[in-house]
Amino acid sequence: MEIVGVRVELPANTPMMLLKETDGDGRLLPILIGNPEAASIHAAMQGIRPPRPLTHDLLCSVIEVLDHRIERVTITEIRDHVFMAELSLVDGDGAQTSMSCRPSDACALAIRTEAPIFASDDVMNAAGQSEPATADEEEEELLDEFQDFLESVNPDDFLA
Repeated sequence: MEIVGVRVELPANTPMMLLKETDGDGRLLPILIGNPEAASIHAAMQGIRPPRPLTHDLLCSVIEVLDHRIERVTITEIRDHVFMAELSLVDGDGAQTSMSCRPSDACALAIRTEAPIFASDDVMNAAGQSEPATADEEEEELLDEFQDFLESVNPDDFLA
């Protein structure tokens, strides 16, 4: 998965993180998140470095100082319309540790550390959405349908 961005979902004025499959069908995964997490993700995506570390920057530093690295982030399930995620860490000896977390926090950390982001098949099947067709795709589909019509039309079809 890759983070496409964050945006405000109207009319509720709620921030949303948008992830996209990098393989498979390229489905989108929208996840509603909080304002601070949206700001943190957006800042990291823009490469903005605050003069003093904010919460996600600080946590990345703590993980590094403790000789760990973020191996991956996985959005694991949806419970009662709430997304769950798992943060997988590896220490200097290769020992792995996983912990439950919010997808927004996990993705804010993943952006900063360039850790890969995954979503389970169950999550994608339940909440993944196909990308809406663009105007060019719709136009191409319409032209294909018209071409099919022209190939199948017979002059006798117009005689009354």
